[in-house]
Amino acid sequence: MAEDVAVPSSGSSSGASGKTSRAGRNLPLAIGVGLAMGAVILLALLTVRQTWIVIVAVCAAVGIWEVFGALNRAAGIRFSRVPVLVGGLAMIGLSWPFGTEGILGALVVTVLGCFVWRMRLGAAGFVRDVGASMLVLVWIPMCMAFGAMLVVPEDGTARVLTFLIIVICSDTGGYAAGVLFGRHPMAPKVSPKKSWEGLAGSMVAGSTGACLCVAFLLGATWWYGLVLGPLLVCTAVIGDLVESLVKRDLGIKDMGQTIPGHGGLMERLDSLVTSAPVAWLLLFVFLPYPT
Repeated sequence: MAEDVAVPSSGSSSGASGKTSRAGRNLPLAIGVGLAMGAVILLALLTVRQTWIVIVAVCAAVGIWEVFGALNRAAGIRFSRVPVLVGGLAMIGLSWPFGTEGILGALVVTVLGCFVWRMRLGAAGFVRDVGASMLVLVWIPMCMAFGAMLVVPEDGTARVLTFLIIVICSDTGGYAAGVLFGRHPMAPKVSPKKSWEGLAGSMVAGSTGACLCVAFLLGATWWYGLVLGPLLVCTAVIGDLVESLVKRDLGIKDMGQTIPGHGGLMERLDSLVTSAPVAWLLLFVFLPYPT
């Protein structure tokens, strides 16, 4: 999720190049990379929509690898890398033909695989290591598997675009409102740059985007967006705060350096990951389809 600024610090500067945003990013580069990523996703959805599942799987694998690397470097945690990667990709892949049953089945098998994989290293740190593996397994691939399922029905392209547009509107509105009006920190112990004004901007932009998408992309009653928008804004903010807590706990700025101008891929996925299950559930309730 885009970082908004709660209270400008005195004496802050934009850096020697003048390109670094108040969120600490190279803003032009970040925007360019974001637009390029969006173009690839849009092209995939408008040609062969099933390609979305491949994109989700690749992003999940990179996200898992980044988080594992960060936790290993900062905390020395020994993960069940192979089971989580293989099982996570299986959850995403099985979501197309088998739906939630496929996700649950792959999750159970992967959990058992993590237990067995970690046993070979002995008892020292077993609970910590397995617990961390479970956290990553549920946080990234399981949540993202629900995002993959958005594309399953015939109107899957519209569902995925609705999900993405709402979260992007939330991020953009929150960033703009936070930079322009942010004065009151929302969660200073978690993410000092988040403000209540930024949250208000996220709510307005996310809800507006949701109403427009529901009406024009999905052809449904527009006021569904008044439910879908605010709830996805909340899950997007939660995702951003969760990742901020993890990074703050580990004492790191970014999960990785995968994307120029952004940091790690998880810096871009955090709000999407936690919003995916809620988006799938709400759209299924509003617009059910045969499974």
